[in-house]
Amino acid sequence: MTDFKLKNGSGNLCCKGCSRQNNKLNTYDYMADIPGNGEESDMVEVQFKNTRKGYFRNSNKLKLEKGDIVAVEANPGHDIGTVTLTGRLVPLQMRKVNFKADTEIKRVYRKAKAVDMEKYDEAKAKEHATMIHARQIALSLNLNMKIGDVEYQGDGNKAIFYYIADERVDFRQLIKVLAEAFKVRIEMKQIGARQEAGRIGGIGPCGRELCCATWMTSFVSVSTNAARFQDISLNPQKLAGQCAKLKCCLNYEVDDYVESQKRLPSREIELETKDGTYYFFKADILKGVITYSTDKNFVANAVTITGKRAFEIINMNRKGQKPDTLLPSEHKPEPKPSADLLEQESLTRFDKRKGGNNNGGNNPNRKKKKKKPQGAGQQGIESNNRKPEQQGNGNDNNNRPQKPQRNSQSSNAPKE
Repeated sequence: MTDFKLKNGSGNLCCKGCSRQNNKLNTYDYMADIPGNGEESDMVEVQFKNTRKGYFRNSNKLKLEKGDIVAVEANPGHDIGTVTLTGRLVPLQMRKVNFKADTEIKRVYRKAKAVDMEKYDEAKAKEHATMIHARQIALSLNLNMKIGDVEYQGDGNKAIFYYIADERVDFRQLIKVLAEAFKVRIEMKQIGARQEAGRIGGIGPCGRELCCATWMTSFVSVSTNAARFQDISLNPQKLAGQCAKLKCCLNYEVDDYVESQKRLPSREIELETKDGTYYFFKADILKGVITYSTDKNFVANAVTITGKRAFEIINMNRKGQKPDTLLPSEHKPEPKPSADLLEQESLTRFDKRKGGNNNGGNNPNRKKKKKKPQGAGQQGIESNNRKPEQQGNGNDNNNRPQKPQRNSQSSNAPKE
């Protein structure tokens, strides 16, 4: 058993309850990781090909877990199946499928051995060829029936033929011919179109595997009223499933539509205003809004109001009053849908420099760079370039001869 511990350490999750999802109508055992769950009940649920399941008594006290392949009692011989449920959930599952109390409960013999699996594989390999041959035999006997599937017993001593027929069929002669052709015991079972689709399987228009082949255990009748309540077009090609019957998913949401329809007025009621008479055009049931038109045959001056506003106008019309328009007097415009923030920003908003333009314009807030102090040699050059008038300081010492100042750059020059 593989345990998946939770992060907070409060418990663990066990994958034993899921098992492999290769069997149709698999039952999830959410109590598989509870200690002692297998000993709570001696009944086990065993699944055979496709949708056929059975309940058997574990009288030998075998330690069975979900996914084990076992050999169970059959009439005659034994059959091979896969354990899909054990423990205390089995009696609850038996009550759910209306398992009759007076039914004889057969027992589990043992876990399947290698010899049992070899016989089982040989029997399963003959099922498709047997079905094709049986269809040819039924056609030669002029029987109005269709053999949809064949299931061999695990030991190969018995074969179950599933067929569909609109009328009652006398297949006594068919059983004799099939028994002589295949040398096995024959059992005929009549099923419906939905049961056949569940056994064969397939992909629905929604892109997922058929509900009847994965999780549905009981079939409820579907009528066209379910499509009318949901305002679905009554197109037989779109409403029919692969079984040529109405899709089972039409019943999934019909209760919500019926409940929401109670909050809307009848479609036959006309609304009277000072502008004219408005007729029902369409309705969004789940949203609770109705669209009215001034013409019965086509859309003209369409106005969409809520169901509450429609009831207000109906009450006013009963009192002999007519509003100016269908819209309420304090009609507020609908809020604009929120725009994408990326659309409000320019893609080149980071290209420009902060505080200036690309041409290097003057910025008053820009700090001026400090000038570096000039070297001593440059000061000497500037002092030699000055005029004699500029070298005076304005005192009486202007007539005193000045000593010539040597240029630092000409210190290496030869003396005259």
